[in-house]
Amino acid sequence: MTVLWGISFDATPISGVVVEFVKTARHFRDRGYEVHLDLGYDVKADKNAFFRPYRDEAVQLPDWIRLDRVDELSEVPGYDQEFVATVLREYVRDGAGAHLLPRVHAAADAVAERLVATWERRGVSFVMVENGTLPENITYTMALYSAIERYGRRHRLGPFVLWRDHDLMWQSEPGTGKYGTFPYPSTVAPVNSPYIRYVALHEEARRRTLEWVPDLRNITVLPNTFAHTDTDTDTHAAGGEERERAGFRRHFGIPQDAPLIARFTRIIPQKRIDRDIHLLARLPERAGDVHLFVAGDTQEAPDEHARLVRLAESLGVAGRVVFGGRLAPHESGVPAAGDEGHSVRDLLAEAQLASFLTSYDYESYGNPVGEAIASRVPYLTTRYQLYDTVYGDKGFRAPVMELTDGDLPTAAFVDSVAELILDERKREQMADFNHRLGKRHFGEDTAGEVLDELFLPPMGERTRMSVVLPVYNEAANLPAVLASLHGQRGPEGPLDRDLYEVVLVDNNSTDDTVAIARRFAADHPDLALHIVPEPEQGVACARKTGMDFAAQRSRRRAGADPEQRFYLVSADADCRVDARWLWELLSAMDAGKAAIGVCDYYYEPEHFTGRPRLWDAIQRTLRCRAVTFSLFGGFPDGKGFAVDRDAYEKVGGIEIFYQLQNGRFVNHLSDDWDFGILVRGSGEDITYVPASRVEINPRRVNHAIDEVITGRAYGSDGIIVMRDIRIDGVADGESGGPDGESGGGLGAADGGGTGSEAASLPETASLPDLTEEEARQAWEFSVKDFTPKNTILPVLLTPSLLDDDAVAEFFGPSLTERLGRRIAEITEEMRVVDFTPIHSYKTPSYRLYFEFADEIFARLRATVGEDIGHPPPLPPCLRDVPQERFTEFVRYYCEDRESGEAHNYFGNGGVF
Repeated sequence: MTVLWGISFDATPISGVVVEFVKTARHFRDRGYEVHLDLGYDVKADKNAFFRPYRDEAVQLPDWIRLDRVDELSEVPGYDQEFVATVLREYVRDGAGAHLLPRVHAAADAVAERLVATWERRGVSFVMVENGTLPENITYTMALYSAIERYGRRHRLGPFVLWRDHDLMWQSEPGTGKYGTFPYPSTVAPVNSPYIRYVALHEEARRRTLEWVPDLRNITVLPNTFAHTDTDTDTHAAGGEERERAGFRRHFGIPQDAPLIARFTRIIPQKRIDRDIHLLARLPERAGDVHLFVAGDTQEAPDEHARLVRLAESLGVAGRVVFGGRLAPHESGVPAAGDEGHSVRDLLAEAQLASFLTSYDYESYGNPVGEAIASRVPYLTTRYQLYDTVYGDKGFRAPVMELTDGDLPTAAFVDSVAELILDERKREQMADFNHRLGKRHFGEDTAGEVLDELFLPPMGERTRMSVVLPVYNEAANLPAVLASLHGQRGPEGPLDRDLYEVVLVDNNSTDDTVAIARRFAADHPDLALHIVPEPEQGVACARKTGMDFAAQRSRRRAGADPEQRFYLVSADADCRVDARWLWELLSAMDAGKAAIGVCDYYYEPEHFTGRPRLWDAIQRTLRCRAVTFSLFGGFPDGKGFAVDRDAYEKVGGIEIFYQLQNGRFVNHLSDDWDFGILVRGSGEDITYVPASRVEINPRRVNHAIDEVITGRAYGSDGIIVMRDIRIDGVADGESGGPDGESGGGLGAADGGGTGSEAASLPETASLPDLTEEEARQAWEFSVKDFTPKNTILPVLLTPSLLDDDAVAEFFGPSLTERLGRRIAEITEEMRVVDFTPIHSYKTPSYRLYFEFADEIFARLRATVGEDIGHPPPLPPCLRDVPQERFTEFVRYYCEDRESGEAHNYFGNGGVF
């Protein structure tokens, strides 16, 4: 059982902070976590609960939360309530207690030791900190940061801490000077940590936090969320038991037909409940016998309660103001207290309006507004400092009291409230509108989505491979792809599914792709399937997100053998993998030292029946590939490869390149190829695994054949981008990015696994064949794309390959020697120390191709077959160059800084 440890700095059984913890912790509970909560009694000095044992606090919380606290904290020398209060008063507030710092640091170190020891004993996996930045106890905050660092480093964790601040210095008791002044020199500021994700409640809180700590990188907005369900005036659920709700008004002496305004809040001066009493007194008689219900602890600030009672009496409304005491929180799952067990939801079920006429600068989020919205109850509010940030700017509708018009409700505001009380239809329309809007912005799913992005689910200790599958609108194709992954086999039967998992990266699909994946996961619980979103369109972005997700989680496998290698595997959602695809990759990688294993690719012949010229061009390309990949290992293609996680992280993972197209940046298509070059350039080996086979979807050819023939299958002028290759009627209006050029993996050359299945596969055989001229052009562009990349680039990046006996035999002694010499000469001439960047390797690869094309093709004919033929015709500009100056002008052509002619000559036509 994995454990979530919560720590609330509020030091009270139930508060807004604790309720928000419960709501967020429920998402962890639903994922199988055991939830522990430290109420923070041993943190705050002003609650008179320091080191006090828990009593009946648990009855106020859901039964799935276990109250807990740090072991042996009372034994830390000098750490007690008086010390904490003194540090807050003298050091934080007055800035004059520097002499206390040695004691603070000593106590913090001892507290950190006990925190870590407690987490170790409980088996803590995640930590949720509520309000930890508020400097009530800087000793504990320092200890917490230290414990997080020690625990995270010891267990090689990722970001296992969610640190959420509901109150900060500018939001809690502003103007009192309690926490010093900006930039709060005595406060423990948030730190950048690989183990912590900070969350602010809204963008303004995030902005203010970054104003205070400008270099803080890992901060996200996570708004408070609410259960958007209607209140029900007949029954309600509390602690699993249904109770009659009709007795609420009777219990509190409120007439059944009296309009009711609900105010649920702390009864303290900052909440300005006096405004509600003035509003009640100023409402016209036509509004009816309006009552005001104030839900809050009357003993928290007895003087304020007494003042409000006197005010109601002086205004003649004492009989219509009900101080109902503290009610159970709004959220279901938190049990109601008291004989009647009434909750805020009961109050809202009876109320016509909810009020929040609070102070301008005291409130942060305004939870009562959100709770009213979630319960489909209209609300009225002041335009407090952050109202527009949280609610107003999003378009919520309500009577708003403008504090610039005065401190008490104006006649115009009172009239707007009276009109709302009298007009039931207007109330319903306003409540319905707000409810729909609130569900979108503050629904419970919002927290789940953010948490899914912030925190990584656990990985089984026996998992050795994560198959990353980028998808965009693959509803038609996905079931068969997932079935092929589920049906993987080993040498003696089905492959042990504990050895691998599937990471499906949804790249903004608009069809049923995600729903299909979820159904598949539910129907096949023996295979772990994770669905990860990637909002930036493009297969490169999706592949990187999936591989980073898997790499981070793989390092947190409890009990995994540290000597075993872990592999990230790339697949495409429009290709089929053979039954032993994964097993052959795993066996080959485990048996050797290579960092990358590259699969074999093939087309099924029946898809090209009646198209012999096209089939011939495809087969010649694949035969060349088999030979050169056997020699050099080749470079990875997103359709199928595996990479050792350590090698992946060593080179920084997949890198996203951007290029300009029509004045707009688009991400570069060949991330897989560039990644392989980066790994090869780092000194790592690549191995070819011909027994690990992937069937290529023929739509890559069928729907891009015109571009293949002309050598522009996926780009020109050096721009390599996606082309939407889905069938007509599917692609229109649905390509992933503008003009369809970056559609999450729609690509003729790369494919990326992101289009809907082109017609049923057997029908592709009926498509027309190429003419002889078209077939010749297609082959020439294919081989021009293939040869520099697959016979020259490997030895350019790794000249030591020329010392390999098999490579030397392929090239022959003379060509081997001259290739090595020219690579050294070009390297010196170009002053290049690293050929891995794309514009570093292209020019020398192209130059070497032109210089040695005749001899390389002769070797291909001898090795692959005579039908490989001779090199395609030279560019016209090189045909009349004197032979003695050919090498010189090749250089000019390949380095041309104006036209990009060399890019277009080589054509990027390697779709086969």
